Amino acid sequence: METDFTTSRLTGWGRTSPSSARTAEVSRGDVSEFIKDSNRRGVLMRGLGRSYGDAAQNAGGVVLTLKGSAHEAVLDVDAGTVTAGAGVSLHDLLKVIVPRGFFVPVTPGTRFVTVGGAVASDIHGKNHHVEGSFGNHVRRLTLMLADGTIHEVGPDQNPSLFWATVGGMGLTGVILDVTFSLIPIETSLCTVNTIRCRNIDVLIEEMSHGDDDHRYSVAWADLLATGSRLGRSVLWRGDHTKLAELSSKDAAQALRYEPRHLASVPPIVPSFGFVNKLSSSLFNELWFRKEPRRKEGGHKSIPSYFHPLDAIGSWNRLYGAGGFLQYQFALPFGREDELRQIIEKVAVSKTASPLVVLKRFGASNPAPLSFPMPGWTLTVDIPARAEGLGSLLHIIDEMVMQSGGRHYLAKDAHTTPLAIRQGYPRLDEWIQIQRSVDPDRRWQSDLARRLELI
Repeated sequence: METDFTTSRLTGWGRTSPSSARTAEVSRGDVSEFIKDSNRRGVLMRGLGRSYGDAAQNAGGVVLTLKGSAHEAVLDVDAGTVTAGAGVSLHDLLKVIVPRGFFVPVTPGTRFVTVGGAVASDIHGKNHHVEGSFGNHVRRLTLMLADGTIHEVGPDQNPSLFWATVGGMGLTGVILDVTFSLIPIETSLCTVNTIRCRNIDVLIEEMSHGDDDHRYSVAWADLLATGSRLGRSVLWRGDHTKLAELSSKDAAQALRYEPRHLASVPPIVPSFGFVNKLSSSLFNELWFRKEPRRKEGGHKSIPSYFHPLDAIGSWNRLYGAGGFLQYQFALPFGREDELRQIIEKVAVSKTASPLVVLKRFGASNPAPLSFPMPGWTLTVDIPARAEGLGSLLHIIDEMVMQSGGRHYLAKDAHTTPLAIRQGYPRLDEWIQIQRSVDPDRRWQSDLARRLELI
């Protein structure tokens, strides 16, 4: 077979650190042939490019995208599972399973991620405090190794390789398909309770004592506010709406699922973008004030509760040509003082955009490179051109490391090998497994080289 590559300039969703690679979209049956044509810079599989940093880039090497159709997914209604190709997006899969009365077990803040990417990044969502990350719900997956052989692995079948693949950032092999559990639902709505918190201390107290009563919990925080308003927040906690909660009229279309596309950011925007201290301050003030102090029993659709930004196409262009960094870290419980100190440093710097999220994590799973740990996770979007950003993040890196925390590989665009080694104490265990199935370093990425994972 003659391979047909295109040279492409790739970035993550943050649009920083571009690199070029030979790219191709391939079918499952052709993957091995394309891999054979790779060079010493190796091969990497790429989903929909929603990793924020350089996790899905491979400068000078090969980057492949796996074709997939949600209509070919196999839904087992009795078992409550689905088997889907790794190239299938959650966006397309939800359009198939929601009308059948099912929801994915875990979703991040965007539905435009692939099933393979969900495993490789071990994605987490608003329900981690009660149900863990995506890997917790995988029954089995099919993996192509560097030598071209295909293996089925799972929690009870070659578990060491399985858990190395969960959160392994695509560096153990090519995930071809995945079987995972689903959540049965009666409607396509969520019943959401809203609480407005005057500062970060009130928010932490509220989440610490109320989150476990709800399947989903997420908070937005204003990281431009200071003083007594430091970290003022809006907390949304929800559960899937029961059919009995709907009127007879609404019950007739209880499982209707129609995500809306409201607008797209044009390809050409001012080089400096639209996100700055003034625009962010105005947005945060309006966003905080528009929410009720307390509201119970409101209804939101699945897209509006889980994926609000997906309604705006190419929203990452709002940051201009320089792009942005999404900085996400986790701190263990008991380190709330350090969390507050980090929030204060960001607030004083006036660098944060309005996109800030705080969640509580539950128990970790057995994957050596899985990000979630029992504790808190904060996600902050910051324009890459922000003055003093590098110094600020290195200071926060040090605070995270000293507090026993870690950074999320799927979001990272600047962290050091030392930070990753300290944050992931089982890294050497993962490296040993990875090298046992890829002794010739077939699987490579910009992130893996930068953070010395391979």
